[in-house]
Amino acid sequence: MSRRVRRWWPFTLRGTGALLLAVAAFVIAQRAGIPELLYFATLMVALLAASAVALLLTRGAGTVSRAITPEVPEVGGSATVAVRAGLRSTLPSGPGRWRDVLPSGVTGLAEGPSPATASTLSGRGGGLQARYDIVGRTRGIHALGPFEIVTTDPFGLLRRRLALGRTTPVTVAPAVVDLGALPSASGEAGGTRQTTTLQLGQGADNLVARPYAPGDSMRRIHWRATAHRDTLMVRQEEQESSPAATVVLDRAVSRWSPAATHAPGSDAAFETAVTACVSVVARLVHEGYTVDVVDSDGTLLTDPVDGGDDVEARAAAAGFASLRARPDDPAHRVVPASAAALAGPVVVITGALGPEDRATLGGVANHSALPVLLVVTEHVELDRLRAGGWRAAILQPGGDVAAAWDDAMEQGYAGVGR
Repeated sequence: MSRRVRRWWPFTLRGTGALLLAVAAFVIAQRAGIPELLYFATLMVALLAASAVALLLTRGAGTVSRAITPEVPEVGGSATVAVRAGLRSTLPSGPGRWRDVLPSGVTGLAEGPSPATASTLSGRGGGLQARYDIVGRTRGIHALGPFEIVTTDPFGLLRRRLALGRTTPVTVAPAVVDLGALPSASGEAGGTRQTTTLQLGQGADNLVARPYAPGDSMRRIHWRATAHRDTLMVRQEEQESSPAATVVLDRAVSRWSPAATHAPGSDAAFETAVTACVSVVARLVHEGYTVDVVDSDGTLLTDPVDGGDDVEARAAAAGFASLRARPDDPAHRVVPASAAALAGPVVVITGALGPEDRATLGGVANHSALPVLLVVTEHVELDRLRAGGWRAAILQPGGDVAAAWDDAMEQGYAGVGR
């Protein structure tokens, strides 16, 4: 018997046997004229009817809570779901099975045996704790549940399917791919993460000083200020300043399939672009850059991510879980107009480009310390863009983001100071 048939067949194996025995007893009793078999068949039917009445008259209810660890799994990443379910029923039930309904955006084996449930009249009721693993299949916000428990009547002849509690949303973020390090030339032109000290003048003697506090290093003592004020002074704390970088994710639907405007996961090329975007953000942040992520029309897609904060970079990826393509803007730009004035690294991620699109990219590479162009398409001519200063690479839909990034990084340095 297939799983779908078993799902809707109300009789358990024992109940199915009782039903077959009743039918066989009726047939044999009529043909062989054995009244005892007729009594036996009547008893079987009465038992099945009593079981059905018990299930129909007894309503079950319960609550369900789920805890997901980690809270935001990535595409291809796993998470553990811990379920606590409580079942209340006026009649006891035998052992059964539980099942948590999974959406198409995740996969996993979310079912298992459930213990027998005591009657609430006894003051105990029933409870179930279950745990299963899921793997993110497509990014988006998906709903786990409802949680189903299949219970049986006290005789174990009929089964009943109870849907308990509400669904629980789970956010599946795009996968963050580990990309290779930036070339050293980008730091020479635009700056790796750097530390500056607040100054009042041009010499070390003019550095801002403050009173000594327990825990300060003796190497930070400002001797001239100490002698002048007759109290122990230390040089002012250094302040971190992170250079800026910009990542442009071109969401104009003309670069992608119309399916990219539908649910996440509908267009393989756009999914690859989103993965590339969050991966590039993570690499730039790790390198110490504070990163702005913008659309080609200039819209900010997420809050700026501070340089050096790898945890925040991963968390920012969750904001791209439900991102889709948008209608074209009248300007039909590949990069915002402001990108031409950016001196720091600029990474542009786009789809199929036309001749007019390539022309709009020309001025950006002349100012950027690290102009990178990732084109998600089957094939495009990039020689002119590379000659114009871009580190350009083709990224196949569903292809290797890290390999395309390495291809771009291996190209000769182009940008400020060429």
